[in-house]
Amino acid sequence: METLNERRRIVASSGAELAVFEYGREPGPDVPTLLLVHGYPDDHRVYLPAIRDLARSHHVVAYDTRNAGASAVTGLPGDFTLGALMEDMFAVLAAVGATDVHLVGHDWGSIQGWATVQDSRAAGLIGRYTSISGPDLQHFARWVRSRYSRPRAWPQLAGQLARSWYIAAFLVPKLPEAAWRLFLTKRYERTAKRDVGDDPVRGLALYRANFFRGRTWPAGGRVTIPVQVVTPLKDSFLSPDLVDGLGTWVDNLTVIRVDSGHWWPASRPSEFVELLRGSYVSR
Repeated sequence: METLNERRRIVASSGAELAVFEYGREPGPDVPTLLLVHGYPDDHRVYLPAIRDLARSHHVVAYDTRNAGASAVTGLPGDFTLGALMEDMFAVLAAVGATDVHLVGHDWGSIQGWATVQDSRAAGLIGRYTSISGPDLQHFARWVRSRYSRPRAWPQLAGQLARSWYIAAFLVPKLPEAAWRLFLTKRYERTAKRDVGDDPVRGLALYRANFFRGRTWPAGGRVTIPVQVVTPLKDSFLSPDLVDGLGTWVDNLTVIRVDSGHWWPASRPSEFVELLRGSYVSR
């Protein structure tokens, strides 16, 4: 890891201690900063193949979210609501002291990213956003309602609901924990080619804190910074049709469709790097 110039720190945030990792060059006027936020059931290491390349030209920041890796909540059961996750992201941004950051989120990292870029505090801190395989939850809810009210759109709705089966499964007490510990973790580790420890079980709190009747999500708003949404056409969990309607509240939107599955940043890191570098060239 020496060639990456890895620096590690612990950042305190709203009942959690976050393990934050910086790579590559120090931030500066000619050194753009990338903030990479992972999803479930990963930690920051999901981005390491890409970081090895990006660190040559960027200041790269990645952190383990409060449910994963070397991060932890400071009191049980802990707060895993979307609001708490958003506060974590602002805490990391404050700690690294960078501005005009290119925020990149995958899966739950993308869900957190959408909430963050709609918050007024993001102005000046985040200059661009790349979302991969993780919708804004309020947009997702609106999308479902709009399809439900139009019978001609029911096939789209049915396709997404079939992909979302796991959410209901994760809300069942104890059974998901047992499934991960008995066989799913080993299966995922073979695919990911790295150990994930107990992160899949810890991460179930994300679903249980944010998908229940009466839950609240951070208030939404317009997004005026440039946003690119990467839609893997072979995503087993999210329909490509979920991008419909984003343009009504995202002013500067680019949709990029890739012929890959849900974990595109990890399975095709060279394409991921090219996309991020292209974002800066096209400014």
